Amino acid sequence: MDALAGLLDGPRARGAFLLRSILTPPWSLRIQDEAPLTLVAIIRGEAWVVPDTGDATRLGPGDIAVIRGPEPYTVADDPATKPQIVIHPGQHCMTPEGVSMSQAMDLGVRAWGDSPDGPTMMLTGTYHLEGEVSRRLLEALPTLLVLPADAWDCPLIPLLAGEIVKDEPGQEAVLDRLLDLLLIAVLRTWFSRPDAEAPAWYRAHTDPVVGRALRMLHNNPAHPWTVANLASEVGVSRAALARRFADLVGEPPMTFLTGWRLALAADLLREPDSTVGSVARQVGYGSAFALSAAFKRVRGVSPQEHRVGAH
Repeated sequence: MDALAGLLDGPRARGAFLLRSILTPPWSLRIQDEAPLTLVAIIRGEAWVVPDTGDATRLGPGDIAVIRGPEPYTVADDPATKPQIVIHPGQHCMTPEGVSMSQAMDLGVRAWGDSPDGPTMMLTGTYHLEGEVSRRLLEALPTLLVLPADAWDCPLIPLLAGEIVKDEPGQEAVLDRLLDLLLIAVLRTWFSRPDAEAPAWYRAHTDPVVGRALRMLHNNPAHPWTVANLASEVGVSRAALARRFADLVGEPPMTFLTGWRLALAADLLREPDSTVGSVARQVGYGSAFALSAAFKRVRGVSPQEHRVGAH
């Protein structure tokens, strides 16, 4: 597992909200759903993403946008079109005056809009992410990321467009996995661009030494790692690994490992049947006391306090 795979393992779609929207200009959707991560792919026509602050961005056929919430924004046929529909948390769709539009604009299975033949068609996939691992990914992304159609060659958008309207056994799982694949493909392509300002952990995974070290830490956080045994595994001296890791990742190997372990622990503590002791063993702490001490020192709250706050 590399650094990207490790972080993407957190925000995997589970019952993600997926919809095909078909609209006729003028149209404007005010998005106030507070979702932390949304993908918008244009199948035909065009759309503008209009943040509350900053410039509006045009999307054409084949373009895809990744929008990081929870701040509201508008998607419209034109930046000047006033919102006609407001999308609230839970994907409740209403007019600005508060009248529900969910039934009036229902076009069938996961399809929504004002006409089945409208000139604009877009796919929307919304992740309801929770947890510390997911936050590490979100913090690496800009508020709006746009990948134009000519920047990549990806068959996933037409595949998702074909699957999104099917109502067959297991379809939710199929769509969740397709959405995950699309997100991974978009982020991998975007992070590889020179102008993307990819985070240090992503750039570092291409390094033959530090990349191997990162994969080992991600794959087996419970192992009793030291800089010395990690250096031995990747075939360099302890000093060389420590220096190279800090230069590329921005922090020493053991500091990175502590952060990764505690992020995993924070998410595992959300599970109803977990105990501090069982989580400690899974993430590499010898006892519940050791995990509690590290958790309190780094995060300022005990594991029990974190668990109460997470529910």
